[in-house]
Amino acid sequence: MNRLQTLEAAGQAVWLDFIDRKFMAEGGLKKLVEEDGLTGVTSNPSIFEKAMGHGDAYDAQLKAEVEGDPRTVEGTYEALAIKDIQDACDTLRPVYDRLDAKDGYVSMEVSPYLAMETETTLAAAKRLWGEVNRPNLMIKIPGTDPGVPAIHDAIEAGVNINVTLLFSLDAYKKVLEAYISGLEARVAKGEAIDRIASVASFFVSRIDGMIDKKIDALGTDEAKAIRGKVAIANAKLAYQHYLEVSGSARWRALAEKGAQPQRLLWASTGTKDKAYSDVLYVETLIGRDTVNTMPPATMDAFRDHGETSNSLVADIDDAEKVLATAEKLGLDLDGVTAQLVKDGVKSFADAADALYGAIAAKRGKLLEGKLDTIQADLPADLDANVKDAIEKARSEGWARKLWAHDASMWTGGDEGKWLGWLPAAEGKQVDIAALQSLTQEAKKYKDVVLLGMGGSSLGPEVMGLILGGGSPRLHALDSTDPGQVATVADSIDPANTLFIVSSKSGSTMEPELLRAYFFARCEQAVGEGKAGGRFVAVTDPGSKLEAAAKKDGFAHIFYGDPTIGGRYSVLSVFGMVPSAAIGIDVAGFFDVVKVMTHSVGPDAPPAANPGFELGAIIGAAAVAGRDKLTLVPSPSLKPFGSWLEQLIAESTGKQGKGIVPVDLEPLGEPADYGDDRLFVHLHLDGDEMSADHAKLDALQASGQPIVTIKLAKKEDIGQEFVRWEVATAVAGAIIGIDPFDQPDVEDAKIQTRELIGEYEKSGSLKPETAFFKDNDFAFYAPAKIEGGDAAAILKAHLSTANAGDYFGFLAYIERNEAHEAAIEAMRVDVRDAKTIATVAGFGPRFLHSTGQAYKGGPKEGIFLTITREPSQDIAIPGNRASFGTVQLAQARGDMDVLASRGQRVLRVHLKDEKSGPEALARALEAATKA
Repeated sequence: MNRLQTLEAAGQAVWLDFIDRKFMAEGGLKKLVEEDGLTGVTSNPSIFEKAMGHGDAYDAQLKAEVEGDPRTVEGTYEALAIKDIQDACDTLRPVYDRLDAKDGYVSMEVSPYLAMETETTLAAAKRLWGEVNRPNLMIKIPGTDPGVPAIHDAIEAGVNINVTLLFSLDAYKKVLEAYISGLEARVAKGEAIDRIASVASFFVSRIDGMIDKKIDALGTDEAKAIRGKVAIANAKLAYQHYLEVSGSARWRALAEKGAQPQRLLWASTGTKDKAYSDVLYVETLIGRDTVNTMPPATMDAFRDHGETSNSLVADIDDAEKVLATAEKLGLDLDGVTAQLVKDGVKSFADAADALYGAIAAKRGKLLEGKLDTIQADLPADLDANVKDAIEKARSEGWARKLWAHDASMWTGGDEGKWLGWLPAAEGKQVDIAALQSLTQEAKKYKDVVLLGMGGSSLGPEVMGLILGGGSPRLHALDSTDPGQVATVADSIDPANTLFIVSSKSGSTMEPELLRAYFFARCEQAVGEGKAGGRFVAVTDPGSKLEAAAKKDGFAHIFYGDPTIGGRYSVLSVFGMVPSAAIGIDVAGFFDVVKVMTHSVGPDAPPAANPGFELGAIIGAAAVAGRDKLTLVPSPSLKPFGSWLEQLIAESTGKQGKGIVPVDLEPLGEPADYGDDRLFVHLHLDGDEMSADHAKLDALQASGQPIVTIKLAKKEDIGQEFVRWEVATAVAGAIIGIDPFDQPDVEDAKIQTRELIGEYEKSGSLKPETAFFKDNDFAFYAPAKIEGGDAAAILKAHLSTANAGDYFGFLAYIERNEAHEAAIEAMRVDVRDAKTIATVAGFGPRFLHSTGQAYKGGPKEGIFLTITREPSQDIAIPGNRASFGTVQLAQARGDMDVLASRGQRVLRVHLKDEKSGPEALARALEAATKA
């Protein structure tokens, strides 16, 4: 009999506080059972982090897990841990059988993140109990106040429980009561209790670690006399309470039915202070019906030189004197133990972060080709700020807060009510079967016309442009421009077209007007009363659109989730209904998306969380003055920027803060940029863009920050929707704003409604006076800008530019290739002349997108609003105002609000729709070269 075996003879079980796959595979655990009388094993995240995060013992299973159906980070960890726990249980099963279920247990912990949650702890305990499926398993639940009722209910449900994180006598009393009352509840239901087991893990050395520091600070002889004794005295009195309860009539009644005692387990028994014996917390706590779980080093030490005695019940009077002295000296044992619980919860969560981070890192490498990757090349100062932001997010549990809908990571307002996009990212907001049915129905049509604005149109348009291309064709119409309306109307046969009217509120002006126009055209083509069968509505429940759709007999109404804001709605019905209509395999799409969704979950620490990593970068960059997020996409991914513009700008641009997305600005040379940029390159494998790659390399070499996101195939674009939604939410938290409201969007709508309302009454818009006219242009501004010609006026407007400003082209003209090319050329002229960022949007489309940032964001904007006389206007059924009138009213209302917000704005009205854009480009070129 070696020294460890003498503990068993004294009534104390020896457990190992360690688990490792390689150790077990080499027979280490089996040897301890056979040679040392080991009867149990405990594990925790810190132990598993050392085992899984360092070395390759788990890599084969991890690879198989990832190559199969990739789980969440926590799911991947649990798959690895469960195998170890099962193997350990099987190794100890002979002990369990020999001792008739009185020992032979292996402990596995519920997620440390749940320490302060009752229901989720109980659910996790039951789930793990079922998945491990071994009778000699114990589930570890913290003995926190929320943990106590979970312990009771788990015992009642027949789950063996190891109560962890106990430091105080009062806490121990509560968990012992929970165990006993849990057994009584089973008895009351007529259920067996003879094979239910529990231990109460009472932590020892950590108490002395804190108390001894106070003793050393006092420095008195009286204080020094109890150094290293308080934790042991505390434990001895806990055991006295156990003896008292075990002798009670209440317990005897349970014991007669076969109840096993809830043994005290001494945890944290490795000696931290080198001044003490390395077996101090073993030799002094030996008694019957107890367990000592030792780390390997302590076990080796006791095997070598430990001494066994009935120490736990010895010198109880001295123990009481030690605690009395501690109280007299003001060492505040109660405060210390309360703090240790808080510290323990945090340290276990920190250990889980390290564990899950290690798993996530390995998982990410193995998912190469399935998971979009990210690489950041940042200057040292920004890199340091990003690391600080990531650590703040980790220490405050932002990933868990996000998925728990906890608004405290933002402003503490109503942000938690706007997170329906998270379950949408899991595919929970759509009915796949209904979408597949729509796909089949839509095959009989040649075209699909989507009538929507902002989030209702931008996401589906990206889906169509990147993943579509088959039949039917998607036409996303989000404009009141008469030329653009006419282009769509002329390219379709209404009788052979499916119309999707998409509006969350159902009262947005543009979709309403477009619905009226195309419904009338469709009735003309198919007959009165028959058009509704070619229309589909996508809207939130109870909206005005829902009522209209029912009245007009729409073929389908798909309902959105009111807790999802429009710009976050691409993975809900607002993005997926149009996608399904043009034949995109929505089920397959979500199979790809879920790989990212699982990677950005609450169990993925920020440093290993693709969404949080990107969010920390763009948020920290914005705070540091790099608030112009400049997109550099591969050719096949260019459409993605239009969706991303709205998400970033509308979410972050408010309260004078924000990020200005710069999309479709041609890439320049290092000299063309200031220090307000963050470049994000979206790279699709196989897309050729060698010239841009050379420029990106030059920018990086010059000290500009470059983030590169790589997609293996274009079908992976869905993962970027998820990544950027999470990143935007995180960036908002770093900036210090609510990323889910849009307080300034409504102002332009109000101004527009007033102008149109006046037109409906009088037949004309409110008069305005140009401060300059010539054969090509008329110029309007809040205050006259001096200049003898167009070039001089534009030059004067540009002269207000300062470092860090940006120039915006707000074009209320048809969005087509010719106009896009003309504006692109003008952007380059301005950027190169003034070394400032340039943005561009077509109105009224941008009003529901970047318009929020232009009005509510940083006062760094210089805007040129472009309007024109349409060569052919289009009437709107039931309205006096035409599409051209509505568009002009929108331009004027937008300009008025921009001016009221302190932005610099000039409007140029083109007298000739065809020649005007080229004439403006020449004038601007002259202005920048002068």
